[in-house]
Amino acid sequence: MGFTGQFRELLSSDREDIARQILEQVALGGFQSGQLTAAQVRRILGFETRLQVYEFLAAHGVPWIDYDEEELHRELETLRMLTP
Repeated sequence: MGFTGQFRELLSSDREDIARQILEQVALGGFQSGQLTAAQVRRILGFETRLQVYEFLAAHGVPWIDYDEEELHRELETLRMLTP
């Protein structure tokens, strides 16, 4: 859904829902830009656990882990060494 669709959806919502949607958009944008950490997103949105934050980010197509290729290869190698 594009920005126009999101804006229309906001206009058709009640006040509490609008406030929540705005908070979620701010949290998503802040996390994606690197201005907010997962812990800050958790506090802003009132989540009790990090898992809830990760589920929220995943539901919005936002990766919560940022691996570069070298780091990914190291993790895979470690996993291979630890599993039979």
